[in-house]
Amino acid sequence: MKKIFLLAFLLFIVGVSRVVAQTPGYTFDRDADFSKYKTYKWVSIPSTQKLDDLTSDQLTGSLQVELAKKGLNNSQTDNADLYVGYQIVPPDQKQMTNYDIGGSYGSATGGSMATAATTATVHSGQLVLYMYDAAKNQLVWRGVVSNAIDANAKPDKKQKHMDKAVAKLLSGYPPKKKH
Repeated sequence: MKKIFLLAFLLFIVGVSRVVAQTPGYTFDRDADFSKYKTYKWVSIPSTQKLDDLTSDQLTGSLQVELAKKGLNNSQTDNADLYVGYQIVPPDQKQMTNYDIGGSYGSATGGSMATAATTATVHSGQLVLYMYDAAKNQLVWRGVVSNAIDANAKPDKKQKHMDKAVAKLLSGYPPKKKH
């Protein structure tokens, strides 16, 4: 009986530590007017950690729900206030570079590519969310949360775990105005 209690207690502690380990952090452009951002468009940011299609859809769905709670609507056109993209950082990588924040815009012959190159140190196993001002092609908000995806969990628990991580990630958006 003691062994069963001890095992149950250890499993509980491991489960709690996995959720607690979802430590969020964010930084932002202090000059940006976040009240003007109402729409966003998903952009692809190269990542060495590739998610399977199902997990990617789950993560995007979680992000869309939380972004909607923050007053942001997903734009189906190129006319968006923000470009939003994410990366999953694998355990052996410490730096991400060369973010593609756009695509070709305009006509086939006169379009331009919106890109930015930045290097940032991140820690292993993190979800990094980027928000770029679409008009300025400038990073205005960057959030990071660790342990966002529990790949070994059953589908329902995996989704709940991901939802909690994304909610924590976006807890700092929009940044509070200083008076």
